[in-house]
Amino acid sequence: MSSSRSSSAAATVGAIDREALAKWYRRNRLRSSALFDLIANDETYYSQPISLRHPLVFYEGHLPAFSFNTLVKKALGQASLDPDLELLFARGIDPDRATGLSPDAGRNSKLWPNRDRVRSFAAAADERVLQALQNADLDQPGHAFLDRAEAAFTILEHEAMHQETLLYMWHRLRLDQKRRPMGYQPRTDGEASRQDWIEVPEGRVTRGVDRHAVLFAWDNEQGPCSEQVGRFLVERHNVTNEAFLAFVDAGGYDQPQYWSADDWAWLQQEQVEHPLFWERIGSQWCWRGMFDRIPLPPAWPVYVSHAEATAYARWSDARLPTEAEFTRAAYGSPVGERVYPWGDTPPSARFGVFDFDSWDPEPAGSHPAGRSAWDIHDLAGNGWEWTSTPFAPFPGFQPRASYPEYSADFFDGQHFVMKGASPATASELIRPTFRNWFRPRYPYVYATFRCARDAR
Repeated sequence: MSSSRSSSAAATVGAIDREALAKWYRRNRLRSSALFDLIANDETYYSQPISLRHPLVFYEGHLPAFSFNTLVKKALGQASLDPDLELLFARGIDPDRATGLSPDAGRNSKLWPNRDRVRSFAAAADERVLQALQNADLDQPGHAFLDRAEAAFTILEHEAMHQETLLYMWHRLRLDQKRRPMGYQPRTDGEASRQDWIEVPEGRVTRGVDRHAVLFAWDNEQGPCSEQVGRFLVERHNVTNEAFLAFVDAGGYDQPQYWSADDWAWLQQEQVEHPLFWERIGSQWCWRGMFDRIPLPPAWPVYVSHAEATAYARWSDARLPTEAEFTRAAYGSPVGERVYPWGDTPPSARFGVFDFDSWDPEPAGSHPAGRSAWDIHDLAGNGWEWTSTPFAPFPGFQPRASYPEYSADFFDGQHFVMKGASPATASELIRPTFRNWFRPRYPYVYATFRCARDAR
């Protein structure tokens, strides 16, 4: 998997580059189209590889529908294309909510539009969105949707984020339900790097941002929020499959003292015995890759739920870092805060595994050029990183008119902040204040972790 990177939509705050916005939208749409082309047949198109997500058909309609609804209809007040499909494809769902949908692909094919109709709607929506990006008055100060071109940036980042959702859903499809791309060859070479504990010195961190200081930020990023973080210890590398296997072999999934009551109940109910991305074939552990089963790469970061990460940390006499500690480890330095863990240079493949450059992770520590000021590796790329911080607003939080339910629906104490980036995270989302979040027992995402300890 690869992506052609380009500069952000404008070089300076307040300069809206229409051609860059349109180029970004086209790039998003081409990538989404390529992902849907991986689906092997119509039966798969109507399947639900994750039961609490919609069938795949929904997402091919949702992405253009969201862009059209948000920018063309709501922000610019223009006419509808197909009101029924605009409503049907309006919004995705929280993974914990029951949908009433059927896991049966045959039944879903009768409940949802056929693919030709979906694609015809998508093409018409794309045409109208591109016309708006190229010709409409996108930046209207004081406008609920268009102040600082908010609606335009909202639809662009929304699709980029959903492409990661598509990939982790595709990951749950059977191998015969996907078309294997030419040249697919996971990088499994390399031994697990030696794990060290790094002391991060005390310092001030910035978690929130002033909306007027940046081109765009989601509502949960907004509100200048800084705090002092005491010195702490954190692991140089993500916890690897090899390290996590020791926890599995030690019976970690059978010992309730490492798990919260809710997490332990989940283990028993779902009969969870190992990470979802692992499979045992005979006596051998394998990694369920996107297009192949691979002997478990010991040096790859382990992908687990927050519940599993927390249990491992307790077993290791450690804990997960807080969001502020992660920010200090990733973006702090002896002389101030950085734009990226490695400095100010824009993201590229030399700094980490992100921006759709790989279908799978790579060995931990494979991109030393991306290390932070404290010599900590992979803080952006190779997997989102769980923190111990519940997802909550910063002081002065206000929902954004272009997507008011984006964050507010999830300030429930039941979601935890993830930071960093995965192989399927667009480079535009790699910034110090960007926050991802999921429920603690949702195991499908490309999420890893590293342990932290109090400095003594």
